[in-house]
Amino acid sequence: MNTQEMMRILDSIARDRKIDKSLLIADLETAMVSACRKFFSTLDTEEFECMVDPITGEMTLTRHGEPLEMEMSDFGRIAAQTFKQVMIQRFRDDERSSLMDEYTKRVGTIVTGTAQRYDRGALIVQIDRAEAVMLRSEQLPGEQFMAGDRVRAMVLDVKDMGSQVKIYLSRAHPDLIVRLFEVEVPEVAERIIEIKAMAREAGFRTKIAVSSIDSKVDAVGACVGLRGSRIKNIVDELNGEKIDIVRWNESSQILIQNALKPAEVHEISLCFELGRATVVVRDDQLSLAIGKRGQNVRLAARLTGWDVDILTPEEFNKGLEIMSETLKQLEGITDEKVDRLATLGMISVFDLEEVGAEVLMTELEISEEQSVEAIELCSVKAKEVAEIQKVEKAESEQRRAEERAAAELLLSGGGGLPEEDVDPETAAAAILGASSVPAPQAPDQTESKDETPSVDASDEARAADILGGGSDT
Repeated sequence: MNTQEMMRILDSIARDRKIDKSLLIADLETAMVSACRKFFSTLDTEEFECMVDPITGEMTLTRHGEPLEMEMSDFGRIAAQTFKQVMIQRFRDDERSSLMDEYTKRVGTIVTGTAQRYDRGALIVQIDRAEAVMLRSEQLPGEQFMAGDRVRAMVLDVKDMGSQVKIYLSRAHPDLIVRLFEVEVPEVAERIIEIKAMAREAGFRTKIAVSSIDSKVDAVGACVGLRGSRIKNIVDELNGEKIDIVRWNESSQILIQNALKPAEVHEISLCFELGRATVVVRDDQLSLAIGKRGQNVRLAARLTGWDVDILTPEEFNKGLEIMSETLKQLEGITDEKVDRLATLGMISVFDLEEVGAEVLMTELEISEEQSVEAIELCSVKAKEVAEIQKVEKAESEQRRAEERAAAELLLSGGGGLPEEDVDPETAAAAILGASSVPAPQAPDQTESKDETPSVDASDEARAADILGGGSDT
């Protein structure tokens, strides 16, 4: 047996497979013992022993403690096959254990691999010497990789499946954002800047709140980088996912205000009993504060830990007015007590119904009978207001549907009117449900202006906007 060649092969396997060489030598000894037992047809596990010198590779075989002079060529085909199978199986077990140990330590870190293929929606990625799996739920919406593409993801979990080690990757986990910031922003990796809170909707938008332990370091500016260079690298890595970086503050009111940016907040009222923050914004800031499909306010709520409710000043004042009128039906409830409730963040009959009688009794210093009666009045009023809101919502949706249908009919040339012949006044009349719509006149015909249906200026502007004739905002 060429011991030097054997040791070189073991060194190569240990280096390529990242397996401890001593484990491979132990596997070799076990395989030799198995081959001997097969050759001599014995079941005694302690009859044979094998020792391999880790430096020279010299092999010593003993049987019942007595030296056994045998070479590999002395073994028959069956014993040699047994030796081979045991060696392969033990090597695979060692490699699986090595992978398990290595990647268990790397859970939560970023790895880079190469996309191989898709298997039932799951992406198979080659990383180093192992194949990893990225389930569909851990992929970014709309993201598609081709074979050979570079994939950068976070190790989510490692599981021993018996015959193999399953490594799971993720590009949708929130911690991926943290790891990317640690790579791109040295201050985050050095813990000078701390990511205090984060909320993510993978593939769409992320909000993170950051603070700095060094007063000389601007947390937001450092994360953004010069001309946005640092944040741009992260956004590009996530295929354009929007990332909002806000400044952390221990004050919940300031933090909520920062989290709702770019919307401008007019007033914030916190109700600690309900864990709710009522945010008042101007009408022109309402859609910006809510965001597309409620995304901005939803992420702000998750970032701050508060249930955020967005209201306009009109809605806020109306809720206070209804609550005040309801409570003042009881003797002893004054404006000062109503204002005290508003200061505590309870600004509607719905809030009072939810907090219960005990809070009213404590905060307003009233009797238990009065507090119970107040809650009952608020419950009745809340049902009435809910019904009114439901009807108003239905009417509003129906009105918008009718306006869209009328506009689409006019724009498609319905009723024999070519699109270019439809003027804003005619559109307004149709949208408002006018009984008669004037037909287009020939150039040589004249008609008195008094016969044109009167249309309110605001309605005319609305129709012009629908027809594309309105001014850009």
